[in-house]
Amino acid sequence: MPLSGSHMFGSIEDTRVTFVEKGVSENRKDFLKKLLEHNGLEVLIEEDKKKAEDDPQLYTVAVTDMVFNPTIWVYQRKLKTFDGRKVNQDYWEQRSEDTKPQYWNNGKKS
Repeated sequence: MPLSGSHMFGSIEDTRVTFVEKGVSENRKDFLKKLLEHNGLEVLIEEDKKKAEDDPQLYTVAVTDMVFNPTIWVYQRKLKTFDGRKVNQDYWEQRSEDTKPQYWNNGKKS
């Protein structure tokens, strides 16, 4: 699920949460849980209901911080990788381990 800018919130069981991503694979769920906990956020996971028995299990990832917005935190460079670098959009979306260049180029030619 790409960064959308929308602040999605609701509940998991009796806890109010901000939804980070819905309908994610187990691999994506594990990545987000580790990254968000590393950044001091309390993470809640909910298994999504399957439409058919042979469908893969998908998950909803949420945090208990009601003002957390993944888009803002990524673009304001508030999240850190496990080795202390700032998370960019490609890292967040697991397209690259490289956290440079940032999502802007400051007018420099490639």
